[in-house]
Amino acid sequence: MNDEDPTAIHVDQFLAHPPRKVWRALTEPQLLERWLRMPNDIKPIVGHRFELFADPVPAAGFEGGPVACEVLAVELERLLSISWGPEWTVTWRLVPEGRGTRLFLSHEGFDPDDEFQRMSRRIMGGGWRTGVPKALARVLDEMPDQKP
Repeated sequence: MNDEDPTAIHVDQFLAHPPRKVWRALTEPQLLERWLRMPNDIKPIVGHRFELFADPVPAAGFEGGPVACEVLAVELERLLSISWGPEWTVTWRLVPEGRGTRLFLSHEGFDPDDEFQRMSRRIMGGGWRTGVPKALARVLDEMPDQKP
């Protein structure tokens, strides 16, 4: 997390898997659910509206349930950007690096003047920086390789 930017969370992660495989983990609903732990019906098509089904987060006053999302931008195996509820945008950028992929995540749109938004950024930042990268790497390790 970049503490200098109170409106966003930024994560940079190296994954020892090719962009094609990482892309599948981001864009196939059953794979996305395995590492994000949120059932969904994502399709990597700009304009596609879908829901992420979130567990309650009592510390943030969030009761859980569906989060309305929309696919905002797609560049095959390079970039996926979605709205996350009405306030936020989450963007994953994939950059080939050696035999793996450098994955950059940006979760933007937090209002630093709103107490709920500051708490949400703190809680989500912890997840994006620790639990989510480990879960994503584990799912990628478990996925079979596919021929191009």
